[in-house]
Amino acid sequence: MAATLSILHLSSEKTWRGGEQQIAYLLEELGKHGVQNHVAARKGSAFEAHCRRENIPVIALPFKNAVDLRTALAIKRYCRAHAIDLVHMHSAKSHGLGVISHVLGNQTPLVLSRRVMFMPKRSWFTRWKYNHPAIVRVLCVSDKIKEVMQAYLKHPEKAVTVYSGVDLHKFDPARRGDLLAREGIRRPGRAVIGNTGALEYEKDYPTFIDTIGKLVQKKLSVHGVIIGKGSEEEALKKYVQDKQLGDVISFTGFRKDLVSLLPELDVFLMPSIQEGLGTSVLDAFLAQVPVVATQAGGIPEMVISGQTGLLARTGDSTALAEHIEAILTNPALRESLVRGAQEKVKEFSKEQMARRTLAIYHDIIRDKLLATAGQ
Repeated sequence: MAATLSILHLSSEKTWRGGEQQIAYLLEELGKHGVQNHVAARKGSAFEAHCRRENIPVIALPFKNAVDLRTALAIKRYCRAHAIDLVHMHSAKSHGLGVISHVLGNQTPLVLSRRVMFMPKRSWFTRWKYNHPAIVRVLCVSDKIKEVMQAYLKHPEKAVTVYSGVDLHKFDPARRGDLLAREGIRRPGRAVIGNTGALEYEKDYPTFIDTIGKLVQKKLSVHGVIIGKGSEEEALKKYVQDKQLGDVISFTGFRKDLVSLLPELDVFLMPSIQEGLGTSVLDAFLAQVPVVATQAGGIPEMVISGQTGLLARTGDSTALAEHIEAILTNPALRESLVRGAQEKVKEFSKEQMARRTLAIYHDIIRDKLLATAGQ
């Protein structure tokens, strides 16, 4: 085994979302352990710019699609030129290209990160790329995703859990500001209920809106804040108007000041119907904002109902509203949930994520050396 591991990370996405933040955290922490990180990023992407700012060796590639031969050949050549020990694929598109690079002669073992909850497609190409022998581990960000992948893979033992990580020092709840007051959202006696997820189907914002509506019906003084952008935005705004809730629900769009904004919420409401893990819940834990969420995907691995937050069935706006009411009217419950969350979030640090990932890297290299010695 080489004294220093050289890992090529594949990042095919153009924009910066949760997955890209996870790669950034991983690179930062692996570097502290002496790993030599390299990145193949989509040309012109936010992640390419991040790597150049941080002086991380990066090659910019087209990543046009999952069968882009030009990109796959470049990955193969880069692995040879830089003596790469492992290729870590962080997205569906990079997954396909990593496997195709093997078809083209790349001998570097492949590791795949899996962050989404749904079962992969059953097409021959998808089955082939997930079960390709070059893929030696599938790193799942929750036990729930691991269950899904073990049911799909020919060799289920390849699927292991590596929780997503967060920066435990990201928030300073003691410095709670007045952004919401200045924007006319927070008023005396009004509780602010918010979410920071992308405005997409799986986040189930209609249930968020219905929950706010039920709180209003209960004569509670609340205001819902939807923080983010996405393809469902216009439909959701229309739904708010149809429900006559325009005075009590605000859309802020994408915000770069979440570190200041999130601690100002009174309750974090996450009504997702599909969620790999949901690191925005962890951010709420760190910001000392009590969490009410659904039992979707990996959420119950963070939100232990009655201990670190309160859970309801997906789509159950009545139960979600009852949970929020309980928190708003019971300060002791609120304090208990926040304390429990502060302890639980320590299991999801970026340091823990990197240590677990590095241990898996070393296991792969050891297994490869043993297999070579046995030939």
